[in-house]
Amino acid sequence: MRGAVVALALILWPLAAPATPEPAGYRMDEYRAPVPDTLAGARVLSTEAAHALWEAGEAVFIDVLPRAPKPAGLPAGTVWREPPRHSIPGATWMPNVGYGALAEVNHAYFRDGLAAATGGNMDRPVVFFCLIDCWMSWNAARRALEYGHTDVMWFPDGTDGWVFYDYPTEVLKPRPGGR
Repeated sequence: MRGAVVALALILWPLAAPATPEPAGYRMDEYRAPVPDTLAGARVLSTEAAHALWEAGEAVFIDVLPRAPKPAGLPAGTVWREPPRHSIPGATWMPNVGYGALAEVNHAYFRDGLAAATGGNMDRPVVFFCLIDCWMSWNAARRALEYGHTDVMWFPDGTDGWVFYDYPTEVLKPRPGGR
């Protein structure tokens, strides 16, 4: 009986949790934390809606998960292999563009990557994602709006939601030129 009560509480907890408000600017820290339900100027997609767009080939998908850092304290000569990024098939992976503050080189990398992915069409639908409760995709989508993209979508459940629904994934390599 106690287990049933705990399970019910876990199901209902999101309904009682206060909503996370949109910040006035970019999220600058604690990038893995509850995200808002909205992003002004962008459409927010459910996993099913993102999958339908992907199946129809109607949008460009941009993965902004940062690259995994090399662990500190590895002994000299240790070979470290970056873990693979399993993501939405056909997506472009542009790591490190979702931080709140970007160096100019990262802005250029992001702008160039968006231009390549959209064929230079600022009106082409573009979907930004990362993981669930990841502010990186929220920041990246907001930044794309500021760059002048007109059909920006944010997929807050990211690859976590995608995998939960058992949709296909593939290993992505980062778009060259990032830092």
